[in-house]
Amino acid sequence: MAAGLALIIARIALGKSNEWLSSANLLTLSLTLYACCFINFAATIANYNVDHSLEMTGQGIPLDAWYLRSLGPGAFPAMDRFLDHQSRAANNAVFRELAGRRGSDEDWYRTVQQNWRAWSFRDWRLLAYLDSKGSLVLPQPAQPSLPDR
Repeated sequence: MAAGLALIIARIALGKSNEWLSSANLLTLSLTLYACCFINFAATIANYNVDHSLEMTGQGIPLDAWYLRSLGPGAFPAMDRFLDHQSRAANNAVFRELAGRRGSDEDWYRTVQQNWRAWSFRDWRLLAYLDSKGSLVLPQPAQPSLPDR
């Protein structure tokens, strides 16, 4: 909105046409939408809500677990940070609610990601994070037996 107002002022000051103003606004809109493609809004919102929740700071409002879950898989790292912090006070209702559903959410996400059409760089990074957390336990491959000679 500020860019639009600045462009209107520039149009008046420079004596440009309405076509110039429309083109400049369209370019500004295109650049804004392109820049938003690289921002993970779900992760940003989840991190902010967790970092400023009553349970983490002692101030503010309690964390809304249902809203945090509704943000989708991008909120997993923030949820994990919240659950790690709250594991010492396991009598918290929000902790029990999130901890109880976190595993099933991750299982669903991993099932969806098995389809090659679901691949994206952001999802690949999230799967790498989940694998590094050790939440998925893979069996060790069996060593082949050597034949007796």
